[in-house]
Amino acid sequence: MSKKSINILDKDYIHWVKELSSRYRKSQIKAAVKVNSEMLRYYWELGRDIVTKQAESKWGSGFMKNLSRDLKAQIPSATCFSPTNILYMKNFYLMYRPYLENAPKIGEQKEDFPITQQVVEQIAHDIFSIPWGHHVVLMDKFKENPQKALFFARQTVENGWSRSSLLNVLSSDLYERQGKALTNFGRTLPAETSDLAQELTKDPYNFAFTGITGRYNEKLLKDSLLNNITRFLVELGTGFAYVGKEYGIMVGEREKFMDLLFYNLNLSCYVVVEVKIGRFEFADIGQLGGYMVACNHILKKEGRDNPTIGLLICKEKDKVQAQYALESSTQPISISEYELEKFYPEKVEGTMPSIEEIEKRLCEESL
Repeated sequence: MSKKSINILDKDYIHWVKELSSRYRKSQIKAAVKVNSEMLRYYWELGRDIVTKQAESKWGSGFMKNLSRDLKAQIPSATCFSPTNILYMKNFYLMYRPYLENAPKIGEQKEDFPITQQVVEQIAHDIFSIPWGHHVVLMDKFKENPQKALFFARQTVENGWSRSSLLNVLSSDLYERQGKALTNFGRTLPAETSDLAQELTKDPYNFAFTGITGRYNEKLLKDSLLNNITRFLVELGTGFAYVGKEYGIMVGEREKFMDLLFYNLNLSCYVVVEVKIGRFEFADIGQLGGYMVACNHILKKEGRDNPTIGLLICKEKDKVQAQYALESSTQPISISEYELEKFYPEKVEGTMPSIEEIEKRLCEESL
């Protein structure tokens, strides 16, 4: 593309810059009520204009710098119109356009992603709800994988992650682990709750926060999980509330003790968690299933609570053996492994950053 300056007498360009300036001031007024959402929609519209007007072809390779200069001149108080940030606005639009503007007809599939009106509305809600700095992180990380970016946008909305929290989660393989446990939920839970229950599982669970590096037993692991209960709840997922450890329940004439008992507010059910430091065995399913049935009879309240769910978290499992065990049970159970090692990010901290990374970091500081 040849480099050329914009003709300051180009009426189309001048009109557009004035329109953008007017639109920005209107968005500032609305922002007094809903700052983040309105500004994100403004960024989306600016990015859309750049694409639909084919602005870079029409006004040359120096377009981004010129637009930045002219918008700053029109709106001196604005700090968001650096050339880099305007480029992010364009990429913001391009990244999510297929899911909002060019979505397939309702019911069709796009990259194994079922498109429904509800999905489109949920995507719009998520991407216009999280801060711009979060979007910059997601665009840098997943420019070629918008579906993965949408996953983290949804998780950010649900969990209220700060940008630093999001960065930490991005290095933990959450996308690859979320909803990946072996379960029998599809057969043992109502259709309206089985998918949600599946999405609450992980495989493997990341227990690196316990700090355990040497020899340990089940008591040490469980104590370490509860000593870091906040991080344990975050790892379990959204909606978990801690009820008790070694929770006693009378079954006939004997008291039985469940490893860990939680209540999930999203599913409105008790969740029994059994942690095994060894390899999964068939007998583990029978033990967990017995606890769950007892919980349904004694703790579950009719009309308030749904059937109890069981999470079996072990150090190692044979997938075939685990699948056979799940088929044998009528109780809704998931089987996952756990890891004590850290989930390292793709790039080792301390390596020399590229020029592009340095420029990006300086840009982020000004956002």
